Amino acid sequence: MQRSSESICTIAAALAKAQAQLVNPEKSLIGTIRGDGSGSAERSFRYAPLSSGLDIVRKTLSQHEIATVQTTSIDETAGIVRLSTVLAHASGEWIASDWPVCAITETAAPHRMGAALTYARRYALFTLVGIAGEDDLDAPDLITPAAPDAQTERPDDKPKGRLNGGPNYPKQRVRKGVLSRASNEVLEPTASAALRDRMIAELKELDSADEAAEWAHRIMGSKNRLTPRDAEQVELGFQLKLSTFTAESSNEPKSKPRTRKRRERNRQALINKTVLALPVPRRVRDREHVKSIAKQPCLVCGRRPADAHHLRFAQLPALGRKVSDEFTVPLCRGHHREIHRCGDERAWWNKAGIDPTAAARVLWLKSHPLPITIASPETKLRNEANLAPGSL
Repeated sequence: MQRSSESICTIAAALAKAQAQLVNPEKSLIGTIRGDGSGSAERSFRYAPLSSGLDIVRKTLSQHEIATVQTTSIDETAGIVRLSTVLAHASGEWIASDWPVCAITETAAPHRMGAALTYARRYALFTLVGIAGEDDLDAPDLITPAAPDAQTERPDDKPKGRLNGGPNYPKQRVRKGVLSRASNEVLEPTASAALRDRMIAELKELDSADEAAEWAHRIMGSKNRLTPRDAEQVELGFQLKLSTFTAESSNEPKSKPRTRKRRERNRQALINKTVLALPVPRRVRDREHVKSIAKQPCLVCGRRPADAHHLRFAQLPALGRKVSDEFTVPLCRGHHREIHRCGDERAWWNKAGIDPTAAARVLWLKSHPLPITIASPETKLRNEANLAPGSL
């Protein structure tokens, strides 16, 4: 979140001059991002340490009477530690930004909190002054890795699928993991026009958005050799072709919603697992009840609005399934995050001195009241006379 003084005219002018002199720090360190799954490969990237960035920023900004200040604070409401980065000018004007560091519970592990703080300081400072401190990994899959000294032709240089009869575009090569063209020279106007016409002819043969994306990726190197005017015509044709795919997908009839009778039939076809030889705990789903829970005050601090938290210990765990909506209680966002980070949820509630199962039961009965049974006249007489059932 960005904050600033009422007027930033002076500091904006000074910062504009300073940014003309600022340079990106040297990326001297290497970081590794682990894959999410077992089959995902690790990715490495280069980044600049905080110390080198501070040296550049302080030396440059001080020449324009701008100081950098970074302080930390504890947000009790959200339950996190915040970092505030301020650029203060000699005129009294200032610009600041807030950056979340970690949860308050992380203060028990100083090393982890320190690593998170260094990470936040680097990102917040570099973002505020407008420099880059690490490699751009927005599209890492667009770069095809190869051996360091290998120089081989890409196997997908030839057109695929419907485009087998297409032209032979300039071959592209991979060297040291970087995609490069055999030639960067712009074609002559006659050759550029001929290549433009062939590309536009191929555009007409594309039948889907996926095929268009594959075609665009394959001919990118050749399009860069066209003259600016020819390249603009190809890009315009490509955009028009994509718009036809979008229009066709929007005109497709939408599936009809299930009627109430179909839903009732599906419910009747469900197996009541509570009457099996080995009964399974029921897991009721009620969206309206969950929405009503979110409108209640937090059980711990009473704040509103709240999140609907499912008590994980209330039922036996199941693969990919939450406990029944019967065991749902309201928690504010800060306490909701804290309880999910806690390893022993039952101990967390005991420490707070609250019985969540009782509160969940009360809230469930509010939205699902028990049916009222009407006693027969014979039963009323027995109750009034306090007699045994077989005495009348």
